Amino acid sequence: MDSVLFKALITVAALSVLIIIHEGGHYLAARAFGMRVLKYSIGFGPTLFRYQPKGSPTVFQVAVIPFLAYVQIAGMNPNEEVDPDDPELYPNKSLFARVTTIAAGPIANYLTASAIVFGLGVTNTLPPMQPAEPMQVGHVVADSPAARAGLQEGDVIAMANGREINDVSELIEETAPRAGEATVYVIEREGQALPPITITPADHGGRGQIGVGAKLIPLYENLSAWDSAKLSIVLPYQMTMAQLNGLADMVRRRSTEGIGGPVMMGKMVAEAAQAGAPAFLWILMFISVALGMFNLLPMPALDGGRLIFLGYEAITRRRANERFEMAVHAFGIVFLLGVMILVTYRDIFG
Repeated sequence: MDSVLFKALITVAALSVLIIIHEGGHYLAARAFGMRVLKYSIGFGPTLFRYQPKGSPTVFQVAVIPFLAYVQIAGMNPNEEVDPDDPELYPNKSLFARVTTIAAGPIANYLTASAIVFGLGVTNTLPPMQPAEPMQVGHVVADSPAARAGLQEGDVIAMANGREINDVSELIEETAPRAGEATVYVIEREGQALPPITITPADHGGRGQIGVGAKLIPLYENLSAWDSAKLSIVLPYQMTMAQLNGLADMVRRRSTEGIGGPVMMGKMVAEAAQAGAPAFLWILMFISVALGMFNLLPMPALDGGRLIFLGYEAITRRRANERFEMAVHAFGIVFLLGVMILVTYRDIFG
């Protein structure tokens, strides 16, 4: 199969599954609290397949464009006329029910991530995750400063800019501030020190990078079921904090460098799929955590933005103005679409 087509298909399938799970969380929570769910759609555009179980208010459908999914809960659209006597409408439910319904999507993604970690743990197939010490090169990016300088897989970076390097974090600390500046590196190959090499880190959003990745070694091996269960909670939390720190760093630098769009995700997912089931599940776990974390950000149009308005209601004991909330979410949608177009353009042409 053509590699581009394979990447597109595997990306659409993987992301669709995770988003279907996300929307499934919203659906199950809404139904658990007795809300009327009008539609559960997989994809957008004209309907290919539609099914409504007997006695159910929900139409389950598959659309032409099988990317993403959405759940339509009665009463959530501010333009709908709300009957205050209809107990199945979203606005007529308790604050707790509405908060739980909104939060259930990201929670479903985190539960999925935890299930993947647990499964990989008990089967002893967790991918390697710990950078080797000392800083050993695991791969060299093609046509990068490191590649042009002749660095190879297996090389050990012993010194950078006159500082002894013990791990990848120290290499980053010395390299990141020196974008565009010639920097001396000391390399060891097969136990022998090479003559010092001068490399000029490339400028990536104001951060210097030479284009190497650290060799990864197994961090978790032969875990018991109990240890796997603990890791299934700890690891998604640690990944969430790492992703939040990364976002905070991008805000400080006022740069979107590091945010990947569908094209970058397609490359990651396709490469993982070709590497085998554990690697594929691992990247799905990572994206599921990212999806849950991103949706909980307090931004308009996201679940986190809706939770902010519900938090306002909890504090003030009154609901936010519906027109104002709708305008805020509309702005958020436009902003997020703009960011998505930007990062997709950069992934393709940058």
